[in-house]
Amino acid sequence: MTKIEQIMRTAPVIPVLVIEDAAYAQPIAQALVKGGLRVLEVTLRTAAALEVIREMKKVEGAIVGAGTVLNEADLRVSLDAGAEFIVSPGLTESLGKAAVASGIPFLPGTANASDIMRGLDLGLTHFKFFPAATSGGIPALKALGGPFGQAKFCPTGGITQTTAPDWLAIEQVLCVGGSWLVPKGVPVASEIEAAARAAKELAA
Repeated sequence: MTKIEQIMRTAPVIPVLVIEDAAYAQPIAQALVKGGLRVLEVTLRTAAALEVIREMKKVEGAIVGAGTVLNEADLRVSLDAGAEFIVSPGLTESLGKAAVASGIPFLPGTANASDIMRGLDLGLTHFKFFPAATSGGIPALKALGGPFGQAKFCPTGGITQTTAPDWLAIEQVLCVGGSWLVPKGVPVASEIEAAARAAKELAA
């Protein structure tokens, strides 16, 4: 089993985190890990993101990666911050080659057959399906799974606690990405932990 597959199989949901203030990083990570979600994707959408990665890595049990990695520069700063895996919304040849060369577990975004073929050419078999809900949803992913039987997916984008089980029922889906676990604003640890426990139970 590859390292990226191990990460994807750790829990049924990977929290997709947009955090504005690094002071909240450790409490959020602690609540998610306590609730059973150890794999955390910190998106590079805020000025605090790299510091958030550094802070979350201090939490025992957390596996912290960088999301919204768009290019080689983003890849470099993510690696420097200690990211343990990389997630991108799409897949370019330059980013793909750089990520593969770095050896970091890499989950590139795909939305169609051409994206997946580009990934396969780079030796990749594990992909994010993004944006899942607006790229044809479950019927589209099932259709793509046919010619690409070797591919495994983490659908992300527009997925909720309610719809996640339908995605997880697809054989080639190992996990889903979810942004519903940590709402905007001041985090409430007990609420985040409860949401994480509910998400963890989706594997049952």
